[in-house]
Amino acid sequence: MGWLGNAVPAGAEPLEDGVAAYSRKDYATAMRLWRPLADQGNAGAQFILGVMYDNGEGVPQNDAEAARWYRKAADQGDAGAQFNLGLMYHKGQGVPQNDAEAARWYNKAADQGDASAQYSLGVMYANGEGVPQDYAEAVRWYRKAADQGLAIAQYNLGVGYEIGQGGVPQNYAKAARWYREAADQGHARARYNLGLMYANGRGVPQDYAEAVRWYRKAADQGDAGAQFNLGLMYRNGWGVPQDYAEAVRWYRKAADQGNAGAQSNLGVMYDNGWGVPQDYAEAVRWYRKAADQGNAGAQINLGVMYDTGRGVPQDYAEAVRWYRRAADQGDAGAQFNLGVMYDTGQGVPQNDAEAARWYRKAANQGKARAQYNLGLMHATGQGVPQNDAEAARWYRKAADQGDAGAQFNLGLMYRKGRGVPQDYAEAARWYHKAADQGDASAQFNLGVMYDNGWGVPQNDAEAARWYRKAADQGNASAQNNLGVMYGNSRGVPQDYIQAHKWYNLAATTGDADAVENRDFVARKMTREQIAEAQKLAREWKPAPAK
Repeated sequence: MGWLGNAVPAGAEPLEDGVAAYSRKDYATAMRLWRPLADQGNAGAQFILGVMYDNGEGVPQNDAEAARWYRKAADQGDAGAQFNLGLMYHKGQGVPQNDAEAARWYNKAADQGDASAQYSLGVMYANGEGVPQDYAEAVRWYRKAADQGLAIAQYNLGVGYEIGQGGVPQNYAKAARWYREAADQGHARARYNLGLMYANGRGVPQDYAEAVRWYRKAADQGDAGAQFNLGLMYRNGWGVPQDYAEAVRWYRKAADQGNAGAQSNLGVMYDNGWGVPQDYAEAVRWYRKAADQGNAGAQINLGVMYDTGRGVPQDYAEAVRWYRRAADQGDAGAQFNLGVMYDTGQGVPQNDAEAARWYRKAANQGKARAQYNLGLMHATGQGVPQNDAEAARWYRKAADQGDAGAQFNLGLMYRKGRGVPQDYAEAARWYHKAADQGDASAQFNLGVMYDNGWGVPQNDAEAARWYRKAADQGNASAQNNLGVMYGNSRGVPQDYIQAHKWYNLAATTGDADAVENRDFVARKMTREQIAEAQKLAREWKPAPAK
């Protein structure tokens, strides 16, 4: 605490000789020269003696003695001593802790233009310490110190403008300006915040490369938040070429400082083998560090590791424990996973009502799969009263987010008039959305709609096209219907070999109609044709969804 500053008046030789001795760390000589002057009432010497007792330079460190000399100089109007005495009262060093007294001395120094005192007085007003809380007054003092170039005051003023607090309206451009002033002086947190402004395009044009530049400056100073964000930039290729190894390097720096987000993301990198060799045990280690700090993302990921037995022995009860911790923080993914555990009775007693409760929490946050599952529960009366209208409502929410299962089920509701008015056109529309995502059941049902002209113009070729997509994925009903199309020359050229092949494949699932159809078409075929059809069926492999 304390400094020499400009405390030595020009021409005061003993004081100047003392400064020279002090500069070469000859504290005994400095004390010998300054003590008589201080005893004679020289404010500069009194202040310097306070500094020496404060720092234990040439004398045993003694807070009370430091405060005594600061008070002598402060009573004579020495701004540096007034500020230091304010610090002593603020921290309770050498004097009883007293915020009001701290604020009083800060005010005296601040009124003389001491920038550090102006800043500290601003902090007192911002926190309501020793003075009534008054953000506008805090900003007034921050501005005075900031105008003198004090970086920490410039940073705080930037924060005030960024969040619109302290008697100033929210103004991102002004926030960025003050952050830049502090950043240019090397203030690490200001550099980090300025990086955020560029990353988000707040107060400055969005510019990832410029964000990276400021993050790097702060990261090189050891700022964990900047190190974490720099890792994000390399992970995603924002402002720099994507580089997983570099992302890992910066995550690790922040993680080693205890940054929970970096620890969680470092776990993800080990989990997936991005930038490091895949190592589930190491992923678990980092997830656990972040999870123990309350990071919800790490908690759900740690739950998944126990759920699947990756990096740890499989333990459903432990998975549930971590899912619950994240779910209690409002994490929608964890709430959904917890719903699944209650739904299936893994790690907890099976409980439909509890499953529905957790699905609902996640569904209300927009988790599509939870909305779909909640729709299923309402459709079947599982854990909730059976209610088709409610089922359709939740299916629609998930369907609007692109969930293929929900789109298909919503199509079924319209096809059958359950929970919604029967509407074949609307059914076909939702089947189409799911079918375009490769849902085989939707593809089959859409084929049926074209086959019969329900909600769409009747079109054999289109029916055959959708039957084929579903049949290629192994849908037995579609395989049987595609066989019918080939056997009867509907939408495709008549081809008994293809008809027999598709009937034969469907028959392997126990489809009685397919068995009958296969045997019927076989009576129209030569032995060679049947052999060819059987060979095609043996060689057939299901195709991926398309």
